[in-house]
Amino acid sequence: MSDASTDLRDLLAQARLGVLATIKRDGRPQLSPVTPYYDREANVIYVSTTADRVKAKNLRRDPRAALSVTSRDGWSWATAEGVATLIGPGTDPYGPEVEALVEYYRNAAGEHPDWEEYRAAMVSERRVLVKIAVEHVYGAIVR
Repeated sequence: MSDASTDLRDLLAQARLGVLATIKRDGRPQLSPVTPYYDREANVIYVSTTADRVKAKNLRRDPRAALSVTSRDGWSWATAEGVATLIGPGTDPYGPEVEALVEYYRNAAGEHPDWEEYRAAMVSERRVLVKIAVEHVYGAIVR
């Protein structure tokens, strides 16, 4: 990987807020603020949403997605494009779909104060995990 690519991926890995773009039925972009987690080793971005949100519906119809993040000052930015798959929703608080959401939460935010409550909420909210296999990253690093 080039230094520029490494820097952009560093920015993706550090970001705790991003904008996810999916494609509406009419072809226009649909943008949503999200809390991403970028797994550098797997080159995959994870985002949690609910099964009934527009972004999940869009991704079921057309799995192409892009996630854009910025540095704290807003001058540096990175966009990752790829194809998404959806995991869930789960019906068992200890099933694989909810376990994937637990892993996402730990990576994106740390330890939850009440994992039982979290697991129950993931089932009742019909949460899904968006998994974007990153195909291309571009952006600019301003120093």
